[in-house]
Amino acid sequence: MSMLYLNIQIDEPYIGIFQESFCRSVVEHTLDVAGQKSDSELGLVITDDETVWHLNREYRGIDRTTDVLSFALGETKEGEDESFIMPPDDVLHLGEVIISFPQAQRQAEEHNHSIEYELSLLVAHGVLHLLGYDHENDAEREEMTGLERKVLDRLFAGEA
Repeated sequence: MSMLYLNIQIDEPYIGIFQESFCRSVVEHTLDVAGQKSDSELGLVITDDETVWHLNREYRGIDRTTDVLSFALGETKEGEDESFIMPPDDVLHLGEVIISFPQAQRQAEEHNHSIEYELSLLVAHGVLHLLGYDHENDAEREEMTGLERKVLDRLFAGEA
């Protein structure tokens, strides 16, 4: 059985809405569905629009908020030194997933499902990005969406 080292930060206004144990369950299911068998470490932050907007502008050059950002360890901004050395601990250090709770709430209302469902989708989406999945073309999008669907089906058994 592989170990998950998960650092969860839920900012003050959102504490109690999305429990840490449920966050862990979403991450574990995502890693399992993606076939990730080794010990893994990542961070998950649930924060506000302003924080996500700032990070999106700083690291992606997009001057607006978004629902989820993934910062895979090993990814660098153009022109930065790429010489980060991973610790020799046999743990897959994945990176950070950062979610805008207000954006997730707007999307949940728009799609007429619960905030828990929307946050689960965003966590799964972010973790899949950390594992190298993307949605730049139809084939990638279909693969990633299929994995997200499997995670959500495990968690919600058909609720949407």
